Amino acid sequence: MVFSYKNLTLHISLCLTLALILKLLKIPVFFLHGLFTYIHPDTVDNSQKGIRAAIRRPDSDSSSSELKRRGKPKDKYEFEENKAQIFRLKLDEGHLETRIYFKEYSDAFRISFVGMFCLLLHIVLSVSEDSGVLGNEVLIPVLLGVAGVGKLFVILGKASFEKSASKRSEKQLSVAVGVLGFLLGFIICCELVPSVFDVKFGSIDGFGRISVALLMGCFSGFLFIPAIKSARAFWIGTDQLRWNLSIISCGWIARTILYVNYLFIMFTALLWIKPMTAVLVNVNNSDANEVHLVSRIRNADKLVGNLGISQSEFEKLRVWCLLISGILQVIALRPNLQMYLNEAVLSWYQRLHASKVPDLDFSRAKVFLHNHYLCLVVLQFFAPPALVLLFLGLSRIESNLFENFQSINSLFKEVALLLAWWVVFVWAIFTSASLLLYRRCILYVS
Repeated sequence: MVFSYKNLTLHISLCLTLALILKLLKIPVFFLHGLFTYIHPDTVDNSQKGIRAAIRRPDSDSSSSELKRRGKPKDKYEFEENKAQIFRLKLDEGHLETRIYFKEYSDAFRISFVGMFCLLLHIVLSVSEDSGVLGNEVLIPVLLGVAGVGKLFVILGKASFEKSASKRSEKQLSVAVGVLGFLLGFIICCELVPSVFDVKFGSIDGFGRISVALLMGCFSGFLFIPAIKSARAFWIGTDQLRWNLSIISCGWIARTILYVNYLFIMFTALLWIKPMTAVLVNVNNSDANEVHLVSRIRNADKLVGNLGISQSEFEKLRVWCLLISGILQVIALRPNLQMYLNEAVLSWYQRLHASKVPDLDFSRAKVFLHNHYLCLVVLQFFAPPALVLLFLGLSRIESNLFENFQSINSLFKEVALLLAWWVVFVWAIFTSASLLLYRRCILYVS
């Protein structure tokens, strides 16, 4: 009896241990440690002593407490350097706890990582055959995985319509994109274009396919705004316009992470597209005759479907690519977030040097909003990789618990794997489309 409940005990112990570690060590806060945010201070009175402005002339004495004023005619506009100050602050626990959505971010971070590690433990351990429903350890990882997905789904929906967190036009576009995502998802689920998408739903009925299409539409709408923010962060972080500004520069390590993350997401998204499948999968199962087949075929078009890996190996490649893409997105979260915060500095810099009479009200508002919605953006960048990893873990569930419920078993295998790919696919589409618009100067960072 004790042996039959061994895996269940391990799962419970892992959940409690991880929850305590994440709570006591404040891992969600430590995950953002070392990043910098920016604030505009309040207007400084001229009669006060101390630092008067963050912007000084190169030949000025930085240790002096008073800043010499330039002589200007009285009929001209006198630029007040006090209002052009901007301060750089390192993120700490006290600062993060005052931001909205900090509690939601901490809760989502903890439940997601506990669910991921429980799903990983279930995949590594062998499943107990005769342990019954209560003794079957699959209950804990499934419940935690579903709870993590539900938590992220609700938070993403709430954040998508948060007032002042994004433009009104972006919210309207996200709704339109959600409708289009539902239509495309319905086409994929019903296998109406089998020559384009390599997706098969043999064990799911019509109502189940409509439900999955609704989920796909919701994820499309919810991920639209985070994806365009990520594209903007990539555009700034990789210095596409060659600004060469040290204040918003990105190190070569972070820049490499951004490039590798984007390219791998694009590659993973294409693995469910039939042209890519035809190139990589060998439909001829006879490996012994492969060398003779290649030497005999002269037409390059006939090589498609005759070269590559087997179907089973290709399925494993898909799973590994989804896993690596999710991990890379988590690694790229910090550079993306730092570039999001640096975007406000770039706006301040542009307004400061745009004219002789700079209008800094817009940049002050942007710096404030980027600082105010910091944790909301962290959630939007964290949710996609967490969803991919949770869906991928749910798709690997193997247990006799659902042997009498074929529809539920298909839900956790076929649908979970599809939704994991769908998150990567729509993220790649939105990011690539945004980068194309930036490249064509239709969109620009301001």
